[in-house]
Amino acid sequence: MKRTGKISRHALTMISAILLLTGFVMFLYPILADFVSRQYTDVSIRSFDKAVDSMRENQEIVPDNTLQVGGSSLDDLLRRVKAYNQKLYADGQKDLVDPFSYEVSSFDLSGYGIDDDMFGSIEIPKIHVKLGIYLGATAANMSKGAVHLTQTSLPIGGENTNAVIAAHRGSRYGDMFLRIDRLKAGDEVRITNAWGTLTYRVTSTAVIAPNQVGKVLIQPGRDRVTLLSCNPYGKSTQRYVVYCDRAAEKELNSR
Repeated sequence: MKRTGKISRHALTMISAILLLTGFVMFLYPILADFVSRQYTDVSIRSFDKAVDSMRENQEIVPDNTLQVGGSSLDDLLRRVKAYNQKLYADGQKDLVDPFSYEVSSFDLSGYGIDDDMFGSIEIPKIHVKLGIYLGATAANMSKGAVHLTQTSLPIGGENTNAVIAAHRGSRYGDMFLRIDRLKAGDEVRITNAWGTLTYRVTSTAVIAPNQVGKVLIQPGRDRVTLLSCNPYGKSTQRYVVYCDRAAEKELNSR
């Protein structure tokens, strides 16, 4: 049979269809990934709320007037978290050596009926972000949502605290902190934990090097949350930082 060296019309049609399908899938993938991420977040937050509600419903008063839940309690957990934050500040965060490198969870929540390291959630209306907050910057936790960086304050608010919350800047797991650079002074950031919701407002932003630990330390007298992600987009040579201060000084509201 004589070989013409030409591609048949059928083959060209098939190649064109494959290229078109590939392009369509690549276009849709980020949208689908973000949709799946948001659904996962909603389910996780509902599960966390259910665990907290269960702890609250099962509280019992014991002779020393502490609230007990299977040997633990919301009050006991709050006391321990506050003690952790106070010690962290008193010790000068001496073990913080890289503002984006901690994988070991800062606190064990399993004894309180929370087994997935989830501490609460973060919501940023300006950029349509709502993510769970997980303790420890492990790859697994970062695939699920935002993470609390060990050796920084746990996000319960209070004087002399700075909770550093990090997330991917767009990934195969969804948008996450993709648009973090759109945040401006005055934009609202809400942190919800087992005891209530705290409102913060953006005060400033910065781009820092990975080893500039001093840029994310606790500031005496301030009640702060610091958001952190990689910079520039698609690379990790720098860190994009958003500083947020508490909007109003008040006690945590019970839910």
